[in-house]
Amino acid sequence: MIGMAEPPKSNVAEMRLTTGVAQSRIRKIAENSDGVILGNHARDRMVEREILDIDVFRVLRNGYVNDQPELTDFKEWKCKIVLKIRGSRTAGVVVVLLHSGKLFVKTVEWES
Repeated sequence: MIGMAEPPKSNVAEMRLTTGVAQSRIRKIAENSDGVILGNHARDRMVEREILDIDVFRVLRNGYVNDQPELTDFKEWKCKIVLKIRGSRTAGVVVVLLHSGKLFVKTVEWES
């Protein structure tokens, strides 16, 4: 607007969560199933895609983060962790690292 001053610009760079750090955090949190929240959408996709809860935990505990984590509107990190399971199929689990220190599983899918 005319006559309104622009907010001061910051010289502070926003920190990025690397794939390696995200992967380590996810694996550590998933060691104890109490640290993992399976969302309703994820549960529905697990049934639809015949992905068992044991497979989801296997992915979380042993998988790798293949893309750069994204910051959500709530300033929490979201990323996909993947692992080859059941022979030659690869499963992907999209998780959010919550401020509470837990994981929220948004969805699960078979990778192409």
